[in-house]
Amino acid sequence: MGSRGGAGVARPLWDAMEYDEKLARFRQAHLNPFNKQSGPRQHEQGPGEEAPDITSEEALPELPPGEPEFRCPERVMDLGLSEDHFSRPVGLFLASDVQQLRQAIEECKQVILELPEQSEKQKDAVVRLIHLRLKLQELKDPNEDEPNIRVLLEHRFYKEKSKSVKQTCDKCNTIIWGLIQTWYTCTGCYYRCHSKCLNLISKPCVSSKVSHQAEYELNICPETGLDSQDYRCAECRAPISLRGVPSEARQCDYTGQYYCSHCHWNDLAVIPARVVHNWDFEPRKVSRCSMRYLALMVSRPVLRLREINPLLFNYVEELVEIRKLRQDILLMKPYFITCREAMEARLLLQLQDRQHFVENDEMYSVQDLLDVHAGRLGCSLTEIHTLFAKHIKLDCERCQAKGFVCELCREGDVLFPFDSHTSVCTDCSAVFHRDCYYDNSTTCPKCARLSLRKQSLFQEPGPDVEA
Repeated sequence: MGSRGGAGVARPLWDAMEYDEKLARFRQAHLNPFNKQSGPRQHEQGPGEEAPDITSEEALPELPPGEPEFRCPERVMDLGLSEDHFSRPVGLFLASDVQQLRQAIEECKQVILELPEQSEKQKDAVVRLIHLRLKLQELKDPNEDEPNIRVLLEHRFYKEKSKSVKQTCDKCNTIIWGLIQTWYTCTGCYYRCHSKCLNLISKPCVSSKVSHQAEYELNICPETGLDSQDYRCAECRAPISLRGVPSEARQCDYTGQYYCSHCHWNDLAVIPARVVHNWDFEPRKVSRCSMRYLALMVSRPVLRLREINPLLFNYVEELVEIRKLRQDILLMKPYFITCREAMEARLLLQLQDRQHFVENDEMYSVQDLLDVHAGRLGCSLTEIHTLFAKHIKLDCERCQAKGFVCELCREGDVLFPFDSHTSVCTDCSAVFHRDCYYDNSTTCPKCARLSLRKQSLFQEPGPDVEA
């Protein structure tokens, strides 16, 4: 019993060892075809002999008789040796510098033309061409960490964070691709450029000229000729000529000077000199520098129309109406300054966009004249005038108490200096009915009382006073 039991235990162990040996031989013959030097059954190759084909059935090692044969022809043949795994895919170009990228882009274009239309390979090559162009643009304009603020020639540049807005560089006159390029905008004159173009800027910021010397050129297109500019652009000094060789000369209607196509984009703007002298609001071509200057100056009240062209009020009726409304508002201003309710209601802030309207009635901005021509200023100023008059004459008792009574006729309602049927004494600011004031040729009653009071104060004292 014991011997048969020991033989029964040893038999499975022996079978397991034989199975492991057979499995090892099978793997060596079928799964490692490239290792030709290993294995006890490998035949040595002579100098004139051909290497045996290990994939054929004759080259496989023979198994002992009676043992099961393990064959896997599909696995032996499916090694992928017939495919070309080492050739370069269509549209794949390796490049690391600008020159290689440009060559790769040209090769990719040629491949796209040679491939069949609407094929998958052509689509892949087009995608590859887009990637190559983006890589080339990144090398031209590196996307390293740029400072957020750059100060150059009085420009104060801030790095823009918008990636989707399409802009044009004011320096190189090309598109700014915000998705892959870094670009800056000057907060003073809104000059836009690539980060790579910052060091090429030669024109100072026009906002400094606006803050230091805010005035217009009031001569209509003061041209002096190309010879006075030495046939060069007035801004970048590039050679120009009227024949377009080497570059086209474009005249700025504001300065009268000539510019190249990089500094003059045929932008249109209203010329202040033509507005003041001719009441002409037709936009005309100006240079980029003049365009930015006029845009910054449009709301600045620097035009004194009575001195520049006093006859303009005789031909433009709207200006006469605007001048009367502004004079009335100046007369209403003292009421608001001394009125608590008006200060709390901030009535004067109705004119916060035109602060000069509550300071004088002579200065105008180009924007004021544009609004007068369009009919907007007259309507808005009339509404504000009505609101101010309503507060003084109806809503506020304190302001009503500061009204006047006509001392010439002593009849009628309370008068205010901004009423249309009143006249104001230039010396004492007393208010009268207009008819009463011009019909009565005598002196103003209030001025007469003030003069008598002064005489009594400076009169020499009598003997009784001295005693």
